[in-house]
Amino acid sequence: MEVLLGLVFGIIFGSILTLAKVIRYEKQVSAVLFKDMTIIKFMFSAVLVGSIGITVLYQMGLIELNLKPLALGGIIIGGILFGLGWSLTGYCPGTSLAALAEGRIHAIFAVMGMIFGSLIFANFYSYLKPLINFGNMGKLTIYQALNVSPFVIILILAIFALGLFYFFEKKRI
Repeated sequence: MEVLLGLVFGIIFGSILTLAKVIRYEKQVSAVLFKDMTIIKFMFSAVLVGSIGITVLYQMGLIELNLKPLALGGIIIGGILFGLGWSLTGYCPGTSLAALAEGRIHAIFAVMGMIFGSLIFANFYSYLKPLINFGNMGKLTIYQALNVSPFVIILILAIFALGLFYFFEKKRI
């Protein structure tokens, strides 16, 4: 059932990506060049909605969270690899799959990169583990580190996002 729900929500998410036109190569490149902030607005909106939904469901006891350790090495390496992949292909993982599903054949290179990168990572994980676990702070969230309610962090994030959206609209980007 979980796999079926994952597939259904994946299709819904891919459809939303397509309708929002964020899977278009031109939009991806324009975001990297800071010429069109549609993707940034889309991502910030998704993070806000997801943060609120997950926090409310958790507070109601309807879901359990399985936090992963906060490791600076993994975040830095993952961020660099994500940025390189996005800048080289013009796609992030979600948009590459949605673009391929839409028939944009060139997205296959991004998908192949994800597959090969995953295979390389899986085969070399034992060697990479010490580097990835550098700066391991344990299972820590921002709100735990600051000793505040998760809703305080969501509110701050929402205010920041709205200010950023306003700025983007004023600049017409």
